[in-house]
Amino acid sequence: MMLDAGAETDVVNSVGRTAAQMAAFVGQHDCVTVINNFFSRARLDYYTKAQGLEKEPKLPPKLAGPLHKIIMSTNLNPVKMVLLVKENPLLASPSALDKCRRVMELICEKCMKQRDMNEVLAMKMHYISCVLAKCVSFLNERDDQLDGLVKSLLKGRDSDGFPVYQEKFIRECVRKFPYCDATLLQQLVRSIAPVSIGNDPTALSVLTQAITGQVGFMDAEFCTTCGDKGAQKRCSICKMVTYCGQACQKLHWFTHKKVCKKLEEQREEHQAQSNQVTGWLTSVTKSPRLCTHLLNLELNISHDSDQLFKKVM
Repeated sequence: MMLDAGAETDVVNSVGRTAAQMAAFVGQHDCVTVINNFFSRARLDYYTKAQGLEKEPKLPPKLAGPLHKIIMSTNLNPVKMVLLVKENPLLASPSALDKCRRVMELICEKCMKQRDMNEVLAMKMHYISCVLAKCVSFLNERDDQLDGLVKSLLKGRDSDGFPVYQEKFIRECVRKFPYCDATLLQQLVRSIAPVSIGNDPTALSVLTQAITGQVGFMDAEFCTTCGDKGAQKRCSICKMVTYCGQACQKLHWFTHKKVCKKLEEQREEHQAQSNQVTGWLTSVTKSPRLCTHLLNLELNISHDSDQLFKKVM
């Protein structure tokens, strides 16, 4: 409410800290995310009015609402963004999406060239423009209303289900950021480039942490399909992947079914090993003689180490 009423996000307090920095200091990570992702509707509405000698605005007023919803989303998963595009009929045409894309690029440029440069917001606007450009490309080439793009982003490799296309797409978005000297870009490249595709951290997690704040470190379940936080449903077979709802589970099944059985076997193997360790620890605690033996062994090792240290000194 305060942000909607005009509160500034970059104003510092008496100790030189912004609201987001203070929220992070006290562990309010959700608050950090909201502040870092806030973009007022008034700033977007500027592009819905013809400026100077323009005969028409850069952004039709009817597109401002749907586009603002995408901008304000704290979920940077490209699947989620494509689903937001799909759910709004106003964004169904390539021409409408292309206008939105151009506005995102203009805002990105403005964020980098304004007096108080905002690299974080510029990177987010650039990333959204890349997603919209990909949507335009698919709509021009195919007639499946972006279903093909969603499946491409979700499709996992046969060995472990990792979404390779999605990872490569996000890396390409970062690489295309037009301001090569930006500190944020250099940080992202240093974090992403050395990591082999399929290993942690993923490009999405690094980008999310950079743009939204500390959300990447939070202990929460995220939907395997769309990336929404708070996913509570698990695959009934492997119990290794989570979903926010039945719709996302159905959407992901075409690729998950290839590795579901393998994940189930891995989970059972891990559980068996865990049970074995638990059983061993239980037997140890029930055997006083064994406990005493282990304690004496530890004391002897400690004593020998002390003697060796004294000789060396």
